Amino acid sequence: MKLLRLSGRKVCERVKTKGKVWKGKHFNVRWLPGPPRNVSPAVSPAIYVGLITSAKLHKSAVKRNRMRRRCREALRITVASINTSLKTSYQLLLLPRSSSLSADFREILADARNFLSSIK
Repeated sequence: MKLLRLSGRKVCERVKTKGKVWKGKHFNVRWLPGPPRNVSPAVSPAIYVGLITSAKLHKSAVKRNRMRRRCREALRITVASINTSLKTSYQLLLLPRSSSLSADFREILADARNFLSSIK
């Protein structure tokens, strides 16, 4: 399964307003089944991931970027280790929490694993 970027203001806003919410310990996820509207449906199933981090999380952009990278990498590793072929695409918006900066990476991996098991 591929991880692709979820891009575009309208696409992200649609997931943000109409998506289902999953709350984890180190990040929240808003998700919708199906590919984004700006992608042709003939593309093989994939997971489209976008990240939103507010300046309220941390003053430093470097640390906010580190939160983004850690959450995206945890999701990528988890998807690669599961090796299941999903029948549909998913759109995900990851919203890291400030605890994702100082948490052990295994805890973030556990959050990603719990999320993927809940959408099956």
